[in-house]
Amino acid sequence: MRDPPLTASLESVRRLTIAKQHLAGPRPSRATSRAIVSMLRDVAYIQWDPVSIVAPSHLISLWSRVGDVRPAALDRLLWRAKTLFLHWTPIASLVLTEDFPLYRSLMRRYPASLGRSWNSQRVAARRFLATHAELRREVLRELGNGPLTLGQFEAHVRTRRNDSDWAPASDVSLLLYHLLMGGEVMVVGHEGNQNLWGLAEPFLPTGVDRTELTDAEYERTASQRALRALGTATPREIKFHFPRGRYDRLGSTLAALEDESLIHRVRVEGLSDREPRYIHDRDVPRLESMSTSAWHPRTSLLPPFDNLLGSTQQVDRLFGFHYIREQFLPKEKRRYGTYVLPILSGERFVGRIDPRLDKTTGTLVVQAVHAEPEAADDRDVAADVAETVARFGEFLRATHVTYSSRVPPNWKRALR
Repeated sequence: MRDPPLTASLESVRRLTIAKQHLAGPRPSRATSRAIVSMLRDVAYIQWDPVSIVAPSHLISLWSRVGDVRPAALDRLLWRAKTLFLHWTPIASLVLTEDFPLYRSLMRRYPASLGRSWNSQRVAARRFLATHAELRREVLRELGNGPLTLGQFEAHVRTRRNDSDWAPASDVSLLLYHLLMGGEVMVVGHEGNQNLWGLAEPFLPTGVDRTELTDAEYERTASQRALRALGTATPREIKFHFPRGRYDRLGSTLAALEDESLIHRVRVEGLSDREPRYIHDRDVPRLESMSTSAWHPRTSLLPPFDNLLGSTQQVDRLFGFHYIREQFLPKEKRRYGTYVLPILSGERFVGRIDPRLDKTTGTLVVQAVHAEPEAADDRDVAADVAETVARFGEFLRATHVTYSSRVPPNWKRALR
């Protein structure tokens, strides 16, 4: 017999979500390798995005959680120690090598492991692999002689870029993606902004766990990792979060976990969920502590592809914060700016900034600051925002921080 649902306040659930994402508690003073690995064990992944309008999104996500991370330190973890690796889940992500059995399960079953929600991509992948068998053999043969960048493959021909594409495509680039998803190749380094591709087996550490999970073991493991990273979640939120869309029997998996009392249903006061909301048994004590002195809030800036912003619908529902990645909108339709970073203060979003790094002068230019209505008159929040932006400037190695006149009136004294 299942236990009756737990009851929690919306404030406590928000706080648990923030705490589980390592965005609460004492601010880390130094981003050690141990701190990065410990954080990733909790949040499961950090989305990778090398575009550097201010700084790459993944570096800002790491900075907001573990402190001042240098690209060279991250490179050591990726390419030398190989504690982390770069994988598509199917979004490009920094993940832990110790979690390789989880990804190996998906690789072994690719493209079937894309799941029903990716059915069109699954069909397209099967068709592409079937019609490019000779190209696959040629690419793997070339990689047998050592790692290559995309342009170094003999068969690579750049094709005209479509407006909907991130980058120029070719049969080789698409094949490399499918081979990565299938576990035959990996990104083994970078040359500038280019991926360096290599065979997976020679690159993986000899001691990596190659355990093959069954489909059922994979779903049990992945769903619990996603739930624990989110604090509380509905099935839809679990499926979207990690690994995105890679479940085929999540409903029955969660039912079994609930029957075993490994997860529990939770009713959140003031939140109307159409689906059941769950919490992991190990996180129940922490949820109960969120209204005590165990809660240590702090202020953070989050990049557009931060884990917490993965589902903007979830952020809207749970935090009442509506966020759009405006860099993908035409300029005339942007309301807040080009590369907008939300400001998280405690368990609430209090505003957003539009920053630009002027590398010629070493200046972090804050082109606009926008406050949420309930925070616009809070001068204490403004002081925390100013301090956080100053630390962000230090992280970017900026020598100055300047603000435009586009700041909330009651925040002007702090933001100058």
